[in-house]
Amino acid sequence: MTTPARRRRSSASTPPREPRTLRQPLERPAPLRHAVFDVIAEMIINGELKPGEHLVENELAAQLGVSRQPVREALQRLHAEGWIDLRPALGAFVHTPTEDEADQLLATRTLLEAESARLAAKNATPEQVEHLYSLLNEGDIAVTDDDQKAMVAANSALHAYIVKLSGNKVLAELIELVDRRVRWYYWPIARSRGAEAWLEHRELIEAIEARNSRKAGELMRKHTERTRDSYHARDRSGENAQG
Repeated sequence: MTTPARRRRSSASTPPREPRTLRQPLERPAPLRHAVFDVIAEMIINGELKPGEHLVENELAAQLGVSRQPVREALQRLHAEGWIDLRPALGAFVHTPTEDEADQLLATRTLLEAESARLAAKNATPEQVEHLYSLLNEGDIAVTDDDQKAMVAANSALHAYIVKLSGNKVLAELIELVDRRVRWYYWPIARSRGAEAWLEHRELIEAIEARNSRKAGELMRKHTERTRDSYHARDRSGENAQG
């Protein structure tokens, strides 16, 4: 049985616990703010909101059926991520991408996607390859119908699925960071790339099906470089970047 003296020594050996520092309360999720961000970003990507266009809070709020607060919060995030410019005393304007911005992002995309295609050729099952061909068919239909929105969506879906087949989660996370902006840059050249891009996709899928990882990586590199060149050629032509 523990004696009172021993209990006292045991108690004395344990220093008193200091009170924890008070922290700020955790912020509650704001799904509406995120939803408004997503919608406005998509409006910029598909050219509904054009580079240099003035964004008016109350007009966007009325159009989206929300209050001005989530619109204001979404615009702050859009500014932080480079989708819009906030000009003192003037308001928010859709950002006009510079050629350097586009070149840096598309160059990064080339490196990431070439590796994803190389890995996809090693990992893809016959069923997954069959799905790639179904995505290819959707793109062919979009080109035949001259449906710009469907072309961009099909292109994004096919590239995203190849990334998934890579099996590399870190690579997938990095590509996800640039995917939206790639769609923004791809939108104005979707028609000019047209059938050529989808012929390149077919050749790429055939290399993945043949499990030729070296060829798949090289084909993806050339494919994304052609998209990069097409963007710059169109930019130099003086056409409106989202027309």
